[in-house]
Amino acid sequence: MRERPGQKIKLKTIDEMLGVVGEESAMEIEIEKIHPFRNHPFHVVDDAKMQDLIDSIRENGILSPTLIRPVGNDEYEMVSGHRRMHAAMKLGMETIPAIIRDMTDDEAIVKMVDSNIQREELLPSEKAFAYKMKLEAMRRTAGRPSNNLSQNGTNFRVDQEIANQVNESRNQIRRYIRLTELIPELLDFVDRRRLQFTVAVEISYIDKEIQGWLFEYIRENGPVKLNQVKELRTALQTGAMTQDKMIVLLNGTQKSTSAGSLTLTDRKLREYFPPTYSHDDMMDVIETLLKSWKAQNGGDSDDV
Repeated sequence: MRERPGQKIKLKTIDEMLGVVGEESAMEIEIEKIHPFRNHPFHVVDDAKMQDLIDSIRENGILSPTLIRPVGNDEYEMVSGHRRMHAAMKLGMETIPAIIRDMTDDEAIVKMVDSNIQREELLPSEKAFAYKMKLEAMRRTAGRPSNNLSQNGTNFRVDQEIANQVNESRNQIRRYIRLTELIPELLDFVDRRRLQFTVAVEISYIDKEIQGWLFEYIRENGPVKLNQVKELRTALQTGAMTQDKMIVLLNGTQKSTSAGSLTLTDRKLREYFPPTYSHDDMMDVIETLLKSWKAQNGGDSDDV
């Protein structure tokens, strides 16, 4: 039927997207019997939005039932509704309304991701693991045909289907998934915007040990740029790498107007400090010694 000018467009509710409208009835389920989804990639945090949800549930109750699946022994796994369950627990509620549905692992993963991926302000790490989980689940469901494969070996149709659902390009989906290859410390830098997305994707192809060295370098010197990481990857193909070599390379590829730079790694400093000293403790001692040295040598004197 053709829409008339000015006719309102009816948006789908969460229940309609999950396919639960008119099919199943919600039941009150004891919260203690419900477990979080295994490897749930979305963070449930006590922020302002959570407080708004708590206030809404306190006043109106849980208006939209959660979606759970049975896992045996009268126990359930949460598929959609982790934030609602968290808010209910904060309010001291013992039960929540839930729709119980039998689902395979892969069906549950797809439903779990779909019910959360459209939320605003998702962290890069949340998108990364959510896209990876859904892609792997859909690939297992679709199988691995011998033709029509993308360059990285994934099924093109599955890749494109996810891209269409989240309004991202297929290549961007793959870039997000690359972030799951970062060590947790670097991924946290991406979430906190201390490391640019494109630089982080480039780092994801580097060995985990060297990623650890990069984490120390960034922590002590600030963000690295894309050209620095590309130079590092090129150097890694030509021979063995040490942490000191990496530092020299990164410092040499910096585009800076300064005359030079000096970097001391935690590992080097540990040779001079007790093992109980933290990084901040060592920095405090060094700063005190430098101030003392400056005072003894004439402060800002131009004498050589």
